[in-house]
Amino acid sequence: MRWGTQPRWARWVVAIYVVGFVEGTGSHAYDVVRGGLHAYRDWPLPSQLLFHSLLVLDLLAAVLVVLAHPTGPPLGAAIMAADLTANWSANWAGVLNDPLSYVSPVGLTPITLFGIFVLTTALPLHRTLRQSGRSPRWSPAGPDSSSV
Repeated sequence: MRWGTQPRWARWVVAIYVVGFVEGTGSHAYDVVRGGLHAYRDWPLPSQLLFHSLLVLDLLAAVLVVLAHPTGPPLGAAIMAADLTANWSANWAGVLNDPLSYVSPVGLTPITLFGIFVLTTALPLHRTLRQSGRSPRWSPAGPDSSSV
């Protein structure tokens, strides 16, 4: 599948996916390098496991969308749904107490904006990648089987 045959919007969406998921991989790698296996010790255990798995899953989502594989967008949506759930549930009390402190270029705000973007574009991108990856159907009878 060639990217040149994809609609322009799909190429832009994929570029944003790649930037976001590679940044996520880098962020989690930095946390693990800095804190080791206990980098997320202040988080609930399910969130700790999720954040460690995102080190691989974020990169996998980026690679799949670069390769125009139709499973990339649904995987990205699942990743962001889980990531948003973990981040918002852990930060909910702080957001309620001081919502303006969470409006910043790092942390919950960009994760939320990227998550909303991925969740709203995953289905259209999946459909586009799925359709472009299909080859013409082969018929066992062939195109002129009625003349036999």
